[in-house]
This record gives sequence, C-alpha cells and structure tokens, in this order.
Amino acid sequence: MARIAIAGAGLAGRLFAFALSRAGHAVQVFEAGPGPAPSFDGQGAAAFTAAGMLSPLAEMEKAEPEVAELGFASLRLWPQIVASLRLPVQLHCQGSLLLAHRQDLGSAQRILARLPDAPAPLSAGALRELEPALLPSGLLAWLLPGEGLINPVQAMAALHAGAEGAQWHWQQPVASVEAGGLLLADGKRVAADWAIDTRGLGARSAELPLRGVRGEVLQLRLTSHGLRRPVRLLHPRHRVYLVPRSESELMLGASEIESEDRSEVSLQSAVELMAAAHSVMPALSEARITRLDRNLRPALPDNKALAHCAPGLIRLNGLYRHGWLLAPALAQQLLNQAGLATLEHEPHP
Repeated sequence: MARIAIAGAGLAGRLFAFALSRAGHAVQVFEAGPGPAPSFDGQGAAAFTAAGMLSPLAEMEKAEPEVAELGFASLRLWPQIVASLRLPVQLHCQGSLLLAHRQDLGSAQRILARLPDAPAPLSAGALRELEPALLPSGLLAWLLPGEGLINPVQAMAALHAGAEGAQWHWQQPVASVEAGGLLLADGKRVAADWAIDTRGLGARSAELPLRGVRGEVLQLRLTSHGLRRPVRLLHPRHRVYLVPRSESELMLGASEIESEDRSEVSLQSAVELMAAAHSVMPALSEARITRLDRNLRPALPDNKALAHCAPGLIRLNGLYRHGWLLAPALAQQLLNQAGLATLEHEPHP
C-alpha cells in the first residue's frame, strides 16, 4: 500500500482517487474549492460545466490524430468505469450527428476530409428516422458512429462517492507538487510516496504556462424533447453542440472562446447559441432556460495535454476542451506507468 497525495479534485483528480483507493492505497485529495458539489458560478472544476460529449471523430477537425486515438481508448474505458461505480451515471454511445446548413457545406467538407472513413451524408428521410426532433429541410447531416455522451455532474458525484476510503480536504489549496509530497498554500507539507498534480489552472507557473479557455453552456428544459444523440452544428462563429441529458433536459454550448473572463454569459453569446440551436430544432422555441454557466478549461500553448510520470510524481494537465474525452485514457496510461492501479472494470465484491 502506498501513500498517495492528490492535488486537485476535478475530473482527473477524481479518476485517480477512485482507481487508487479501490486498489487499496491510502489516498488524500487536497482541493481549493469548498466541497465536492458544483457551484455553477464560473469557479471550481471545469468538468462540471462541460456538456459531456465524447466525440473523437468530430474533434479531428482541429486536433491531432492522437486526440482521436486517446478518445477511442477513453470510449472503451468509460463503460468499465461506470460499471464499477455505485451511483448511476448516464452514458450513451450511439453515435453523434454533425450538422450544417447548406451554406456551410464547405466547412463540413473540410472536417469530413480529415476523417479516415468519412461517412456519407444522411438523406432527409434517414435523418428524420434517426432524430425526428430535428428539422431536415435544408439541413445536411452525417452520423459519426461510436461517439457518445456522459453526464458530467452525475459522473463527478459517482467518482467522488466511489473513492471509498479516500480523505478529501476541501478549501486546502496546494502551492506546489513534487516527488515526495505536496506543499499546501498555508505552508504545511504533506508527505507521500506518490504525489499527483491535477490542479488545472491552479498549477500555472513559468514552467507550466497554462491559459484558460472559456466555455459557455445553457441548460434547457423541454418535456419530451425527443433528441436522442448529441449533435454538433457548424456555425460561422462557433461550433455549437446540443446534448440530451434526459427526456426533458438538454445542454447547449460552444466549444471554445479564447478568453479568461469568468463573468456571466453575455447576451450576444446566449442569443447566438439559442438561435443556432433553434434553427435545427424548432421545438426549442418552447424550451425554458434553467441555467447559464461558464468556466475556464486549462490549455498549454500547443493545446496538447501534459501527461508526465516520474518516480514518486504524476502530472496530468492541459486537457483543453477534451477533458471528458482524454482524461480516462491518459490517467490509465499514467497509472500503468507507475504500476499503481487500473481504471478497468473490477466487479464489486
């Protein structure tokens, strides 16, 4: 049994805590935030704000092929992780839809050209059969097989509850992380056999020049909305996504805004997002806005994730807009390198 000290209780920190506590290690987690639940105020773990799209193919529009490879590895891990958790987590992998209005066909073709096996466009009838809630007239659509969605709020709660035996220290910011332990902001040191740094923007330094990339989401309520899969709409200013959370709840958002502004969602952003979504799903005219949220996702200058393992030290950061897509695969790689644990399914005793 090893003593493990984890800095940060976001998605990566909770994945590590879950896997390592399940493996029998003595795990402590130190987090600057006030508790395990989301605050939806632009602060805290960015994972709570995410829509939870698991879309390695769609991300190939801008990302390196490695992102898709890791994304598919995570898609294989997520069902195993969810099966090992005691609390329910919504997870569906029935594919996603790439949508474009006819005037945006060129943008869609550039994305499809980057896919190894570009799907054929769906006919209006096929789209209507797959997603009757969408408006097929004048809309181009492609089904991206294997992609899916996860409910971030449920998953974060389940990972926290599933890390049985772990000690969680809230309102305990960490100043630095090195092999052998953590230095807390109050000057106290925490000794450990393995120190794990998953602080996100909290780890920003001259050696780790992280920046925040703003993401904005709207939570909508519409009874029996009928949307079955996540959809991504090509838009002149944004990559707009619409993700069903339940039979009456949807998440609407945009991929990225290069800003570290944590203030509330602007009128312009909200109107653009809602107008774009309404253009493909007319029933949203009756939807109710139940939450507007925003947060900053940590990114490095090259937008690539940092996954580092050395004796006594693990660092995972800079997941950019790919947190839910990359975190399981990268955490599994690091756990394997350290020889400490696994995220693969282990049946409950």
